[in-house]
Amino acid sequence: MKVLVCDDERSIVRLIQVNLERQGWQVVTAYDGKEGLEKIKSEKPDVVVLDVMMPYMDGFEVLKTLRRDPELQTLPVVMLTAKAQDKDVFEGYHYGADVYLTKPFNPMELVTFVKRIIQGGPPEDGPKRYDI
Repeated sequence: MKVLVCDDERSIVRLIQVNLERQGWQVVTAYDGKEGLEKIKSEKPDVVVLDVMMPYMDGFEVLKTLRRDPELQTLPVVMLTAKAQDKDVFEGYHYGADVYLTKPFNPMELVTFVKRIIQGGPPEDGPKRYDI
């Protein structure tokens, strides 16, 4: 299983990476939205963990780009962000996030949601939703 983690805070990326690798998953990292989108296309991850506030292209723009691409529109995306207002959460789900977690976060909670997505298998008719 391959997970792409995209966040401009290197310490957050490392924390997530360590916890996901402990599950035996391969982790690919990116530190801005543009790099994240490029790595999604080249690395073909099974799940993406995506921050919102990043340089070059924010997470919402990355998510919208994924949902418009026929080859990537069903790729599960976990938004992990400090943007915690109701309008931000609504926007994340509106654009197609499968899970919306806010920082600060419990790394094991993130692992649990990624496991749930992976165990659900590939969506057949659009992204699955996991309300939290």
